[in-house]
Amino acid sequence: MVAWNTLRRNYGKSIFVEYAFSRISQGGHTNQSQHYAGVAFDVGQNLDNAGRAALRAVAVNSGVWSYVEPGSLTPHWVHVDKRLSPPACPVGGYPAVGMGSKGVYVFVLQDALMSIGYTGTGLDGAFGPGTGRAVVRFQGSQGFQQLGW
Repeated sequence: MVAWNTLRRNYGKSIFVEYAFSRISQGGHTNQSQHYAGVAFDVGQNLDNAGRAALRAVAVNSGVWSYVEPGSLTPHWVHVDKRLSPPACPVGGYPAVGMGSKGVYVFVLQDALMSIGYTGTGLDGAFGPGTGRAVVRFQGSQGFQQLGW
């Protein structure tokens, strides 16, 4: 990932990574909503305050991260993330996907379905019959009206 490589290169030394995760959604539809696809890192837990401040400054100055959390919110680590854009609505969200859709948002859907036990045909970013069946099984388990594919 370009953003991560830029952070390491500009920081000039190895960076301790405790958590790296893909972000599906967190929060609601507010100006603080975190509904997006992307990747996030919580790093620098082994650094002192000055080290974390230096790492946070490098992340901000690199210009490649969508969000660098202020030290006041994460005083014991540095949180950075790269969000895919554009969001589906002004405050976040996902675009509608369906049969024939392709791309990162379908991949995120497939990953989410697989993580809760609804498998389709794998993680390929293409919404085909396998993904459709997984969606229908999930909808049925939640009592949603099933659209069928």
